[in-house]
Amino acid sequence: MTSSPIHEQPGLRELLAFYSEAGVYEALVEEPVDRFSEIAQAAPGQEPRMSAAPENRRPAAADRPRAAAQRPAPPPAPAASAAVPDEAQVALARELAARASTLDELREQMAAFDGCNLKFTAKNLVFADGNPNSAVMLVGEAPGRDEDIEGLPFVGRSGRLLDRMLAAIGLDRNSAYIANVIPWRPPGNRTPTPHETEICRPFIERQIELVNPKVLVTLGGPSAKLLLNTTEGILRLRGNWRTHQTRSGTSIPTMPTLHPAYLLRNPAHKKLAWRDFLEVKAKLKELS
Repeated sequence: MTSSPIHEQPGLRELLAFYSEAGVYEALVEEPVDRFSEIAQAAPGQEPRMSAAPENRRPAAADRPRAAAQRPAPPPAPAASAAVPDEAQVALARELAARASTLDELREQMAAFDGCNLKFTAKNLVFADGNPNSAVMLVGEAPGRDEDIEGLPFVGRSGRLLDRMLAAIGLDRNSAYIANVIPWRPPGNRTPTPHETEICRPFIERQIELVNPKVLVTLGGPSAKLLLNTTEGILRLRGNWRTHQTRSGTSIPTMPTLHPAYLLRNPAHKKLAWRDFLEVKAKLKELS
């Protein structure tokens, strides 16, 4: 009785088991190809040419035509129209802001303005909170979820921390005025785009003009960069008096400081904000 070839080659069973575990289930060619000899025979500077497979080779999965690839691609769907901010909307915002002679009129102009995409995803216009006749005005970046629901700035965790910061220097929402650069909440609390910020710039600048505070406090980097026309980071800006220049020519002493939301994430930096608020307290006393 002639023994089977599988018993004549030691280790073949183990080799086949290894191939099976590795996912090998078919041979692409009948005869093995020595790739090392092809590399050795290749001329210097040339890529080695791989031997062609025999004609009876079974096509690999990658070579088999796919029905999806043979079908023509469907025509592209027409782009959905979107209210993309443009220079005309920026100009319109400037015109509407300049037309407002009171804060109530400014609020009405902003509520009627449809040139910013953020308005259509927000629940409420977050205009301001506090006393418009106060000597100090604080400006943040944009409303969050809680602010969007209530229609007031700084009413969530950041707002509660801001209230404590104001109380530490003898102020509250009856002796301060609070607003944001962006009056509508960005979806998912994302960062407003530069174009969205530029569209809203005329409104916050006019709001500052109408309030005409003795001291302006910017909360966080975005509001500081916008209102001070700078590209410096907030950690470099904070603690140093700067000047916000209104369109009417009024110069307002401005203190850039850290945003309460940043302080909640970095409690060790509260001491920096405390120093900034002490500067604000001293400046208010000086100007009173």
